[in-house]
Amino acid sequence: MKMLSSGVCTSTVQLPGKVVVVTGANTGIGKETAKELAQRGARVYLACRDVQKGEFVAKEIQTMTGNQQVLVRKLDLSDTKSIRAFAKGFLAEEKHLHILINNAGVMMCPYSKTADGFEMHIGVNHLGHFLLTHLLLEKLKESAPSRIVNVSSLAHLLGRIHFHNLQGEKFYNAGLAYCHSKLANILFTQELARRLKGSGVTTYSVHPGTVQSELIRHSSFMRWMWWLFSFFIKTPQQGAQTSLHCALTEGLEILSGNHFSDCHVAWVSAQARNETVARRLWDVSCDLLGLPMD
Repeated sequence: MKMLSSGVCTSTVQLPGKVVVVTGANTGIGKETAKELAQRGARVYLACRDVQKGEFVAKEIQTMTGNQQVLVRKLDLSDTKSIRAFAKGFLAEEKHLHILINNAGVMMCPYSKTADGFEMHIGVNHLGHFLLTHLLLEKLKESAPSRIVNVSSLAHLLGRIHFHNLQGEKFYNAGLAYCHSKLANILFTQELARRLKGSGVTTYSVHPGTVQSELIRHSSFMRWMWWLFSFFIKTPQQGAQTSLHCALTEGLEILSGNHFSDCHVAWVSAQARNETVARRLWDVSCDLLGLPMD
């Protein structure tokens, strides 16, 4: 049964001397992704909102992998000041960045706003990672070949980019807001890939599979659905496989900009293939974040 099949990252690539940043690395898929990259010898930054929890996870990863180069840094994607502070600190302390995994996310939150007044899903899942990537992009280019992996979801199928209601002020549904933000991840990946052609930096979006994750903490309905579908729900370790595949597999460069699921290129909705929307979303995102449009 296709739903039950789950790809496994078969790459044997080792990462000594490589530097990696994983957002939301203190739980779920992010934690498993960080653990595997540490296992392969990389210097791994766990970029987390909850530093205390992050430190606990870092110790756990260090113990399991024997790699002491697992570092925790504060990153709150719902606050652009925190994103800028993280990037400033990272750039001051590291000469290189080889892999950026934009993994953190919020899901099904009641309507709320970020510190900058963005709707929480689009603010954290899209705009926060958009800004982080922008701030780290020069470092990624200097460190090429390098990669950016954006964790999206099959939920993008229900997503639409409503430019007149990007912040959910006219109408709002928590489930759909999540879907819209996951569509934004795919559109961002495609436009970023287009802009990065020839730079030695490649980018991929991934659907991790339905994963038992703390993302559902806001919704009792989702917890019930999870229980119902638990026979084909992946563990966080299984869910991390596609992120790892895109971060590690050799020869994947020609597929930059593509969306992956179960470690293979995956189909995306017509909305997710719309270059005009992708470019407009890029410009609108720059505008909202006060970044120069180029």
